[in-house]
Amino acid sequence: MLRYKETEDIDARYAEVERVVQTWRARSTGIAASLRNEFALRLRISLIHHDAALEGEVLSYSEIKAAIDPGIISDPSLIPSYEEIKRFNDACNTASELAGNKKKPLKLDTIRDIYGILCPDEKAKGLPFRKENPLHRLYYHDIAPPEKIQAQMRKLGEWIDEPGTKQMHVFEKVAHLHFKLMQIFPWAKETGRTARIICNMLLEEAGYPLAVIHSIDRQKYYESLRGDHVGILSLYLEAVETTAESELKVYDEADKAAPRRRRRA
Repeated sequence: MLRYKETEDIDARYAEVERVVQTWRARSTGIAASLRNEFALRLRISLIHHDAALEGEVLSYSEIKAAIDPGIISDPSLIPSYEEIKRFNDACNTASELAGNKKKPLKLDTIRDIYGILCPDEKAKGLPFRKENPLHRLYYHDIAPPEKIQAQMRKLGEWIDEPGTKQMHVFEKVAHLHFKLMQIFPWAKETGRTARIICNMLLEEAGYPLAVIHSIDRQKYYESLRGDHVGILSLYLEAVETTAESELKVYDEADKAAPRRRRRA
């Protein structure tokens, strides 16, 4: 949950988050790969769980773990949401790979590619934009009429390529990008997930922890889309800080447990 009011001093929040992230970066360099990987798996499960909650879906820890953990042999027929979880996980993996490839900057096609992983049926049709305004949807902010989507997506692509956009701090960039894409809402399904995956790709590319927008902030998230990008910015600052603090806590607990294990041995 957000701990700061909308009138918070954004500069002060930037400084605080940067302080925590710097500690996280320094601490992570000396951590065993096995512990980092263990945390990464737990973080991915948390990300999938909370992202599903933002979309009004309830997924259990066991369902998610069975779908994404390669060490578990599971029967997809026993997990109704298995394929959806696997597609989300595959999209996150692709985004992470792209984040590590500095030679491939974000393009409008990148957004479409991530959406295509989430919606393979739509990919087979050529990833068409929506043709109507959904009557029943979770997001209740104003969205572009269908006839304006193509032009607005083209403008979004131009904005992505602008030198000024490339020079933005990553938090400003993800907040603006997320807000712009959600105002267009090019696809009736998975637009929100696509936006959040792409923004995490940019954060990872810039060397920041992944942002997990918590389910408890679901209403706050919806309401921020009715305002401007500042509400989204606050959510991302909070989410990145929380991830960094959580990972640091895991490492501290591991350090405390090590002497106890040695004494028992």
